[in-house]
Amino acid sequence: MAYVDGYVLAVPKSNVEKYREMASKAGAVWREHGALEYRECVAEDVKSGELTSFPQSVMLKPDETVIFAWIVFESRAHRDAVNAKVMSDPRLEGMMSKDDPIFDGKRMIFGGFETLVAV
Repeated sequence: MAYVDGYVLAVPKSNVEKYREMASKAGAVWREHGALEYRECVAEDVKSGELTSFPQSVMLKPDETVIFAWIVFESRAHRDAVNAKVMSDPRLEGMMSKDDPIFDGKRMIFGGFETLVAV
């Protein structure tokens, strides 16, 4: 079954369009190098919970929104091979400015997941 890299992050609302541009470019690179699917989604119906929630997971600030994203691969080995190519692709160099970042990477949650159910 497929292998999925998943991400949750907070993006300032004023940077959503910049983030969209960056994600569109990055997604094209991932797909070109073999990713089966690339999705970036912006929160539309996401509420804070009492114990856990997407907003709480990224310590969301009032002027931010949540991004939920995933990339699908054939397997973990395929993910590792694709990501190695992506990380060395010069088109992604300098995409995130250290002086003016689009989002706070320290609050990004990410990980790789084996598919449990696919219907």
